[in-house]
Amino acid sequence: MNPHHHLHESTLMSYAAGALPAPLSIVAGAHLEQCAQCRQRVREAEAIGSMLIEQTQPAPVDADARRDALREAMLKRLEADAPIRVAPAPRPMPQERPGADPDHLPASLHPYFGTSLSALRWRWMAPGVYCIRAEQMPSLIMLKIAPGKCLPMHSHGRSELTQILRGSYTDALGLFAPGDVADLDEDVEHQPVTAPGLPCICVSALDAPLVFSGWLARKIQRFVKL
Repeated sequence: MNPHHHLHESTLMSYAAGALPAPLSIVAGAHLEQCAQCRQRVREAEAIGSMLIEQTQPAPVDADARRDALREAMLKRLEADAPIRVAPAPRPMPQERPGADPDHLPASLHPYFGTSLSALRWRWMAPGVYCIRAEQMPSLIMLKIAPGKCLPMHSHGRSELTQILRGSYTDALGLFAPGDVADLDEDVEHQPVTAPGLPCICVSALDAPLVFSGWLARKIQRFVKL
């Protein structure tokens, strides 16, 4: 798989430092399993953190102290660019999925949705739109959207990560197909349109509610809780 849309540099740095909110980190992990390019960039971010530690921590340290110092150094580097919301602990680097079975979900999603797409039990959200919300983490959701469906125009209260698992959609940013990730913030307003053929199945994480442009979508929003 050769994704064309990748995680933003700041997202990769936050992931490497263990500083992404947990729902965003889970979706980032799903993308990393499918994207060799982003896995390499995470390794580079970790190398930068190691160099920062060497500059500020000349004496040998044990593994736990080194991990904590790495996280602290990378957080300080990131604070110069944007506020950081700290997750409880950094996550290990996801491994590449061998011989990807199209029915097999990424490993980072298994604790929340199980292991396979075919076993998912979808709930109706709107005409042509179905969802599953992770019980342990309500801001982590799976979506299945019918082919040729035009979603309401919206922007984002803060950050959104969406990983495409099956099918595809287009918006002002281009075509998003399996393996691609949409790494969006409050500056992006878009209106996804799913492609003909297969339903578009994706996993999304939000750290604030969506901001819909239309009055009808805003009315419905309180019921669908997006």
